[in-house]
Amino acid sequence: MSFEVKLRVNERVATIELSGELDAATAGQFHDTVDEAASAGAVELVIRAEKLSYLSSAGLRSLVFARQKMGDDVRIAVVGAPEPVARTIRLAGFDHSIDLVDV
Repeated sequence: MSFEVKLRVNERVATIELSGELDAATAGQFHDTVDEAASAGAVELVIRAEKLSYLSSAGLRSLVFARQKMGDDVRIAVVGAPEPVARTIRLAGFDHSIDLVDV
């Protein structure tokens, strides 16, 4: 499955929509998009993950990158992650640094 990442910024809320697999091969695209969101001065980052089919350890590191890039005062929510993806986030304990939100 191919990877797609889309960014929308509205009222200083950045929304990144992901589809496909976030892994070592696609992490760079995600990082570039997070950089854009940070440059836009977003105060909240919403990562729509309903169509994310896989999150590797490199993908998990990408979420850590987003947390560091956006800063501690920016809320990050991962919304609608399928159970295997949500489980990876929880097992790593990263659900303590971001909000993992069901739809």
